[in-house]
This record gives sequence, structure tokens and C-alpha cells, in this order.
Amino acid sequence: MTESLRPIASEIRAYRAENPKMRERDIAAQLGVSEAALVAAECGLTAVRIDADANRFLSRVEELGEVMALTRNESAVHEKIGVYQKITTGEMASIVLGEQIDLRVFPSAWAHAFAVTKTDDQGEARKSLQFFDKWGNAVHKVHLRPESNVAAYDKIVADFRLDDQTQDFTADASVPAADDKPETVVDVVELRDRWTKMTDTHQFHGMLRKLKIGRRQALSNIGEDFAWQLDPSSIEAMMRESAEVELPIMCFVGNRGMIQIHSGPIAKIAPMGPWLNVMDPTFHLHLRTDHIAELWAVRKPTADGHVTSIEALDAKGEMIIQFFGKRKEGLAERPEWRSIVEDLPRLDTTVAA
Repeated sequence: MTESLRPIASEIRAYRAENPKMRERDIAAQLGVSEAALVAAECGLTAVRIDADANRFLSRVEELGEVMALTRNESAVHEKIGVYQKITTGEMASIVLGEQIDLRVFPSAWAHAFAVTKTDDQGEARKSLQFFDKWGNAVHKVHLRPESNVAAYDKIVADFRLDDQTQDFTADASVPAADDKPETVVDVVELRDRWTKMTDTHQFHGMLRKLKIGRRQALSNIGEDFAWQLDPSSIEAMMRESAEVELPIMCFVGNRGMIQIHSGPIAKIAPMGPWLNVMDPTFHLHLRTDHIAELWAVRKPTADGHVTSIEALDAKGEMIIQFFGKRKEGLAERPEWRSIVEDLPRLDTTVAA
């Protein structure tokens, strides 16, 4: 590390010491640095730089036993307690299909990683593995729990430790590509033709790529038989109605390097200011509802009949969170889920004269 960079790391540490209760992401925003820069400033103290190879990590993570897996974006935090199981790795994408931890991993986005040990208010050491993209945005975090295998964690950190333990962090100078595309004329006839011919929801992204349009453009142009806007308050209404009848749902939160999925019922729904929270034993969700610019109900055709999702977009048109009714491949969508979504309050798009 050069001398010119040392004050930056020490300044970060000083600010953190002055604000011990502030969340790391908020500290990073206050200082105008990435979250990875915040962690890197602790190298040699509470953090160790480790190999960020996603598939190497996946080949070892089951050794940890029960942990808490955390995936977030700017507006939603998704936490699941469980064991990483049924892992399949691939160059473009990898999959974790454990009973609790269900992930879709995109290894090319993983660029930096750290093992972090923090001491809580009770004097207990809190250990985690934290992974970031090349811009310093958090991709995925694994937090140890009382039942976790600490010896396995220590062995992974020793095996993955890098020679480079500098405290500086330089984010990639490029600008992350937006999920949505610049506004262009959409060929609605072709869009509807391709949409109606889908036989699997996974074909949706391929359709967008072929048409060179973004998700928001597709939803805005497909027509209300396939997509309609909901009042943003509909997410809480959907959660409460699903909880009341113990309907299993699927909740997806992702970023460029990871999608994390909850499948099952939800129970304890706890709004707090702009945050809408789910606080269940093995699943926690924290959603900034004030970040939702558009909320859509979407129908996509499949070989088993159409499936219905709720999709929240931010002001940039990027996906914040997505919900489906839980279903097994080869079976039709649960009518209870379809009914809940179709009865949710729609956005009033009428404009007063």
C-alpha cells in the first residue's frame, strides 16, 4: 500500500469507531466509498483478504454447517438460515438447492472477498465471509451461527488467504450497466408473439435479449392481459393474505452475482418506517418500500399454464424483489396465489382533468 492511501484507510476506521451503531452500508455512503473499501480498511485487523472465486467457495461452504446466507441489493436484504447443500457449479452459473438455502450464482461477478471477525456488544466474535463485485458492491455474505463449524471456517480462511493484504481498495472505473435499456420503440406485435410462445419462465430473459429491450419496457408494452401495475401497498397486502392462509410463496432478491430465494410460508410481518420486514425463524426479509417506483403483476406462459408474479422495480427500472406462488415443476400454479394477486389493488392511472 502506498503512503498516499494510508490516511484513507485510517480515516475510514476512525469514522467507524465514532459511529459504532451505524450500519456498514450507511457508513460507506456517508464516506462516499464502496462497502468493500470499508472492509478492506480493516485488513490486518478484523479482516483478511481471501480468494473470491465463487465456485471454489461453493466447493467448501457445506463444511461450515448451519449458517446465515445474506444477499442484498440497494433496496432489499434477504437472509436465510440453513446449510448449503445440493451444489452444482458451472462456468456461467452455479446452483445451490438446499432445503433452506436456495441460490443462483453468477461467478463472473465475484471479484473481491474477505473473512471478517467482529466482536459484538456481549464480547462474542462474529465471523463471516463477504464477497463483492468489481465496483465494491456486496454480492453475498455468509455469517456463522452458534451451530456453525468454526474449525472448518478457520481452515477455509487459511486455504483461501491471499498474499495481498493491503488496506486500500480501488473500484473498477467502468459504470455498471443498467438492467433496463434506453427508451426505444418497441415492436409490440413481435413482443406479444414471443411472449405468448414462452413455455418456461426462464425464457423471459432470452426474449428480452433478442428484442434488445429492458424489463420495464416489456411490462409497459405487453398489454394488461399479461402485465398490469399495482398500488405499491399491494406487497404488504399480499404478504398478509398469504400469511393468513399459510400459502407458500417464493421470494427472490438478487444482484449481479447472486439471486437468493425463499420458498415456503411467511408469518411474522413487521413494518418499521420505510422498511417492510419478515421476521420468521429461518427467513428474514427487509424491503425498502419507498424505493419502489413501479410494482407490476405479471403473467408468463409456461407448459403448465401461465404463472403469476409480483415484480418491484426501482426508479432506474432495476428489479428490487420478485414474488411467485410456490409450485413444483409440471404442476399448475396454485389457484389461491393467482386469486390473491389478481385481487390486489391496481394502480390508479387516471389523471384528473
